[in-house]
Amino acid sequence: MTSSGDLSADLRRRIRAGEFAVGAKLPTNAELMAAHGVSKATVTKAVAALADEGLVYSSKRAGTVVRSQTPVQIPLSRYGEVLAPGGSRGPWEIATATQGLDGHMELVSVERVRADSEIAGLLGLSEGTGLVYRVRHALIRPADIVQIQHAWYPATLAEEAGLDSTGKITGGVYGALTAAGHRPATATETVSARMPTEAEAAQLRIGGRVAVLTLSRLTRDTEGRPLELLRAVAPADRLHLSYDNLPL
Repeated sequence: MTSSGDLSADLRRRIRAGEFAVGAKLPTNAELMAAHGVSKATVTKAVAALADEGLVYSSKRAGTVVRSQTPVQIPLSRYGEVLAPGGSRGPWEIATATQGLDGHMELVSVERVRADSEIAGLLGLSEGTGLVYRVRHALIRPADIVQIQHAWYPATLAEEAGLDSTGKITGGVYGALTAAGHRPATATETVSARMPTEAEAAQLRIGGRVAVLTLSRLTRDTEGRPLELLRAVAPADRLHLSYDNLPL
């Protein structure tokens, strides 16, 4: 009798052999039940095991779909290439292009908010100070979201750099800040790992047992003034952060 482990092993083998390519749908539950002579509970358990491994994701509209596990290398050097204003690509687009990937930064929302005590403290501002809050998706076209980014900027600075608009920031945020006279000079970055929230798992199309990397970065100008607080979340099996040529 076919067990859920047998079924998941068979589907895993077929996925890795390329029979089901990235973006392809697995057979429906009914088709798997008929082909393997198993119950719906066995199919559900087998597919859940694959989702926990990050091989597939499920949605009510699309069914069970094979997920990309292509790693995306993100070197620290990507920032140095976008400090000069006038460029056409931001750091995500530059980093992905070097790997032959069609990277794109998609703006989800721009809001005016008031700094809570934590954000205010990190940005060196008073609680309640006006901020511009931007949410972005770093993706591989057409719609493979690899990173969710949340960023906060002092409102006056954001206005000067055009970060309060909903238009695309051509050349990236750092280039826009430099053009406005606020050149990024240093960044303090902390990376950790945890399990995703339900909302994060849905947006990143991962199972609830695929860990995510969380990145928090505070960028300062040449005089040490905070310019940007960025917090990002990405699947740990996709995003590879590379801190190249650091002085020891």
